[in-house]
Amino acid sequence: MELMKQIWEMAQQDRKKIVLPEGDEERTLVASQKITEIGLAHVILVGNTAKIKEKAQKLGVNLEGVTIEDPETSGKLQGYINGFYELRKSKGMTLEKAEKIVRDPLYFGTMMVKMDDADGMVSGAIHTTGDLLRPGLQIIKTAPGVSVVSSFFIMMVPGSKYGEEGMLLFSDCAVNPNPTADQLAAIAIATADTARNLCKVEPRVAMLSFSTMGSADHELVEKVRKATEKAKELRPDLMIDGEMQLDAAIVEKVASQKAPNSNVAGKANVLIFPDLQAGNIGYKLVQRFANAEAIGPVCQGFAKPINDLSRGCSSDDIVSVVALTAVQAQTIKNS
Repeated sequence: MELMKQIWEMAQQDRKKIVLPEGDEERTLVASQKITEIGLAHVILVGNTAKIKEKAQKLGVNLEGVTIEDPETSGKLQGYINGFYELRKSKGMTLEKAEKIVRDPLYFGTMMVKMDDADGMVSGAIHTTGDLLRPGLQIIKTAPGVSVVSSFFIMMVPGSKYGEEGMLLFSDCAVNPNPTADQLAAIAIATADTARNLCKVEPRVAMLSFSTMGSADHELVEKVRKATEKAKELRPDLMIDGEMQLDAAIVEKVASQKAPNSNVAGKANVLIFPDLQAGNIGYKLVQRFANAEAIGPVCQGFAKPINDLSRGCSSDDIVSVVALTAVQAQTIKNS
């Protein structure tokens, strides 16, 4: 779609080094060739060199232009071990423990990003979100002024009139199980900034609930209400409103009845879900019932871009997330 074409073009203009720690995974290898041929990024695969080359040969994948970093033979290993030890020694880390941990491809790849040997990392084809977040939070940590790491999906719904001609951002669908009101406010602000900086659209953020503007009274509704107030207080420049039901957020006719005074209701393009259950169920429903393309989950809030994949992802999904990660890296470098 038009957005991904735009993101590809941005990635091609300033190619970043993106590390893929699942180096011998089949979809990752296929994606690496595509990414390199298209010129979206300089790909760095982490893993056993012989195993990666053998698997690539079996798949008919051309790794010309792709860098392979084997933790066991890399000249960078000792520097990463020392760096990780320094970062974690106050938490009880020893050099002996660090030597074992950093040999893990996910930790090795994260240290590459930390030490500026790579601009970003993408993982998750065979690892869980927790596997990715653990080294990310220990090593990269959150960006200045950001209190919580969260995730978003770019949902592209063919033929839809909702959002930006069928494009909406859903958050948080992968990271925070039950965010507090303050965390929910931070997630809303981060996703609004993502819409502006990455998707190049003016965000209209709806804080979702089963209530619209006081139609129901419950502690779950109160959390969303408080989060809305907090987000507005922190960022008065953003269009954020709530609490509101999904139909009031995206359907103008419903919005005119339920929230006639809202500048967001009926035309929201960023949907903030009250918890992970709602967000995860919501994006999967839209993906399956509306045949939508779900790009992500993409993380936001890290000091440097580290992004997750669904374990059911295709090689094309990996290409898309690498392109997004490259553009995030451009944004961080230019900020």
